[in-house]
Amino acid sequence: MLEQSLSLSDAKRMLAAAEARATGFGIPYNIAVVDAGGHLIAFVRQDHALIGSIDLAIKKAITARLFDKTTDFLATLSQPGEPLFGIHQSNRGDVVIFGGGIPVVWDGQVVGAVGASAGTVDQDIAVAEAAASAVPQQS
Repeated sequence: MLEQSLSLSDAKRMLAAAEARATGFGIPYNIAVVDAGGHLIAFVRQDHALIGSIDLAIKKAITARLFDKTTDFLATLSQPGEPLFGIHQSNRGDVVIFGGGIPVVWDGQVVGAVGASAGTVDQDIAVAEAAASAVPQQS
């Protein structure tokens, strides 16, 4: 059976939904979508979005796919004394452990992920959630 994955069409819908949410915050965003293999499908940097957030958005999406968990969940488990302390140093240091990365799951299978960066952690999570909810589960 061929592994399900987000398509470019899915990614474009996700980016549009994320951009709409970001516009509601009045903050220009960087938003990335990766496929089931964790490879970048699509990325948008809204006009004047923080340059430093480009890499963060992409790495949040990749992190969410690598571990099939939200990055805010990983943040909780990676604090000193917690079981995943130091995880941010894995994968060549490319793991981002603060909110804004969300895996996209269809029928119990992770098919990709989204990462958003530019605002507060709560705003980043909201923008990523808007993207993830733009592609309903497939059967």
